[in-house]
Amino acid sequence: MYRSGAFVADHVEPTTDAQRQPNGVDLTLEAVFRQCEPGRIGRDDKAVGGREELDPIERGSEDFAPEADGDDDTAGDNDAGGDNDAGGDDDSGGRVYRLPPGGYVVRYGETVSIPADHVGFIYPRSSLLRNSCMLDTAVWDAGYEGKGEGLLEVYHDVEIEAGARIAQFVLAEANHEGTYDGTYQGENVREGPERTTGG
Repeated sequence: MYRSGAFVADHVEPTTDAQRQPNGVDLTLEAVFRQCEPGRIGRDDKAVGGREELDPIERGSEDFAPEADGDDDTAGDNDAGGDNDAGGDDDSGGRVYRLPPGGYVVRYGETVSIPADHVGFIYPRSSLLRNSCMLDTAVWDAGYEGKGEGLLEVYHDVEIEAGARIAQFVLAEANHEGTYDGTYQGENVREGPERTTGG
């Protein structure tokens, strides 16, 4: 059984009223990366390939020119929580990522903690899908804590503001043996894990 948004919000930090939904909590965009070196996945080890963090464009800067002439790109979006995709308390200051088609790794702006007897899932907000983008994620096991990452697939040029809500995090009750204690425990929260690991 999926838990209520109020329950999920107790396991996400920080959150705003705009992020809390009936059945989950919206996660915001903190950073975007492009992989620039090969990775490796073996039977007993793995290595995440090197990546570069992309710099957003500041609104009002010489490099910024609106893509659309005053169009409201959120009109008709049926995501719960209103048309404004901003998380609410971010300090992005109007920083915008302009992404051409390709694959990108995104980092969420919130720390999540998966409680015992639960499993976490991430779903893309419909605004992404309506703009020819897809967010791919893995299962988050009981005991995991960190600022997670996902794969953003972009099929058409898109503009995403830093701090915008891009995903919804949900929790479901689940039986399990043991809790997560793997490579990515505490990722992007405290001193991160090594990129090469035997675990």
